Amino acid sequence: MSAPPALWPGSDGQPISCREKVKVLLENHAEATQVLRDAFEDAVLMGVDEAAMRGILAEIIATLPSPRRK
Repeated sequence: MSAPPALWPGSDGQPISCREKVKVLLENHAEATQVLRDAFEDAVLMGVDEAAMRGILAEIIATLPSPRRK
């Protein structure tokens, strides 16, 4: 499983230090990792090329809209 980052950098360059925020970030990291792993494994087991699926998943991440932009 992918390890979460040691520090979560804030938009101001300083690490996020609020314990509750860090807790949510860690939970989100674990949940996202599991969902992505499940989707990847399902696709590969159904015959999708591994490299292609990695690219598809990376594209999903790369094209997520920012919640700060409207």
